[in-house]
Amino acid sequence: MNITIDRSSAEPIYRQVVRKIQELIVSGALPEGFRLPPERRLAEALGVNRSTVLSAYRELKALGMVDSHVGRGTAVVRPPAPPPRTPTGVPWRQLFRENLARSHDPFLADLLAVSERRDLISFAIGLPAPELLPLQTIGRITEQLLGEVGPPLLLHCPTEGHTPLREAIADWVTVRGIHARASDVLVLSGSQQGLDLVGRVFLDPGDAVVVEEPTYVGALQAFRSAQARVLPVPVDGEGMRTDVLATVLEHHRPKLIYTLPTYQNPSGAVMSLERRRQVLELASRWNLPILEDDPYSELRFEGGSLPSLKALDEEDRVLYLSTFSKVLFPGFRVGYAVLPPVVLRQLVLAKQGTDLHTNGFGQFVLERFVREGHFAAHIEATKAAYRRRRDCMAAALARDDDVGLEFAVPLGGFYIWCRLPDGVDQSALLANAAARGVVFLPGRACYPSEPIENCIRLNFSHASEEDIETGISRLLDSVRETRVWGRMERSDGATTSPVV
Repeated sequence: MNITIDRSSAEPIYRQVVRKIQELIVSGALPEGFRLPPERRLAEALGVNRSTVLSAYRELKALGMVDSHVGRGTAVVRPPAPPPRTPTGVPWRQLFRENLARSHDPFLADLLAVSERRDLISFAIGLPAPELLPLQTIGRITEQLLGEVGPPLLLHCPTEGHTPLREAIADWVTVRGIHARASDVLVLSGSQQGLDLVGRVFLDPGDAVVVEEPTYVGALQAFRSAQARVLPVPVDGEGMRTDVLATVLEHHRPKLIYTLPTYQNPSGAVMSLERRRQVLELASRWNLPILEDDPYSELRFEGGSLPSLKALDEEDRVLYLSTFSKVLFPGFRVGYAVLPPVVLRQLVLAKQGTDLHTNGFGQFVLERFVREGHFAAHIEATKAAYRRRRDCMAAALARDDDVGLEFAVPLGGFYIWCRLPDGVDQSALLANAAARGVVFLPGRACYPSEPIENCIRLNFSHASEEDIETGISRLLDSVRETRVWGRMERSDGATTSPVV
């Protein structure tokens, strides 16, 4: 055996002997049955103590590589096959942050996945109509920018956003009564990122946030991710009920008020001017910030316009969120916030830790699109189309009186909020409708706790009028069938599950 000892190594000598003999056995240089030299002889050959070789042979035996018998010495044996290994992998779930399952609801991801399904008519998610997107104009602007700007179009930009776009946004919101400078504007990767950043900056675990009931499911997800307590305030035809809000503020002292005052998601309600002023007065009394989420106010079909809370705010306590995604390209992921300077600085620091900056290419394109007047013209064109789709859906829902759906026709936005007849379970209805090729958003997802009404949300912006007619017909058939199942369950106590 060719074994050399490195006396300068930190590895113990007996371990070096073990390692060298292991290598010889594994390589096949020492075949099964080969007799190793007696301990004394190998010790003399290596110039070490006999106890060193004895320790090495004992470890090799413990490893199952040699065996020894009195009178026969120590011989190489075939190592036993390792037992079959059960692949356990890394225990990922045990390593996740505490309460992660409660804070991260996969609902939004599931809805986005549904949007790719071509075999379904989807009323589930709020997306603009793809056929209305101004592709030719965007193509021309992109070609111009590539020639004029060149490589910087595809490089990094400031975390706060592309400065010309911030200026264009400031001009845009100023026309709508929000006095803002470019330095007050933070460009976001969609307004959803704004909700997440506000949660990161303002909310410690256990802090309370006031939300409307029902409310936007993505806001609930963001606040739960921050491990905040969510305090619901009901919504009626005039928006958030300020009488209930006053009681909640007095008893719970929350950190923040979150509201969608214009074409509220999911109910479509519009907060009256009187209540807008009351919300601002209550926030001032308790010295609270207001997070105003305003993605739909551009999509007004009829009725007069109302000033945003930010436009009415005289104390700079309203954090204003909006987005380009509901009218233009949601794939660009460009939203924005208008913020007090001290808040903007903190959100910039938080944003740097998530994505460094929003999609720069999209910011360049959108700035040019807004500056050339295409944004305002596109809004007017889409408003007309979405109003027709809203009317189409409302007429289709009202066509069959026997179904018993109740709804109000919204004055703008993306959604019709429908109250289901008694005895219709939302889960069973969704399964039945999906089997027929149509999906919607169950209303329970929009409540922070147990729903107070049995409602569903239907989006009318994404599907064509033909698909709206077909999809609502399928949905009404599903409601009828599911209502029959509900009656059967109550009469015999059995549970009938639909087959999906």
